[in-house]
Amino acid sequence: MPRPLGELEDAVMTRVWQWNRPVTVREVLEDLQKERSIAYTTVMTVMDNLHQKGWVRREAEGRAYRYTAVSTRAAYSAALMNEAWSTSDNPAAALVAFFGMMSAEQREALRDAVRVVQRDDPEADAEAGDDSVPT
Repeated sequence: MPRPLGELEDAVMTRVWQWNRPVTVREVLEDLQKERSIAYTTVMTVMDNLHQKGWVRREAEGRAYRYTAVSTRAAYSAALMNEAWSTSDNPAAALVAFFGMMSAEQREALRDAVRVVQRDDPEADAEAGDDSVPT
């Protein structure tokens, strides 16, 4: 389970995930500087830390590196949700509370996700008794 990203780590990874291509420290720096004052060495250190933690891989390009995400933001979010849910002393209650916090659009996305999982897992359909999705 990955530990949650810090605020600056998340800002860097957001760009790496959104751009979905190898990026340099300079590119990330220039984009971050649109929002805040930050030094090149700070961004370089954060990206090196993300590499050491396994969030990005890097390839040398001249004297610099190009960084690429190891997994997606969706996978990161899923791992955080799974960790929070699995550490609860009452997982069912945690899920009910979580679902209660969702907007109508989020609940619809959840229904769509359950349909995908059920379609890809015939055993889930058999356990449910049909292919209906809770509303």
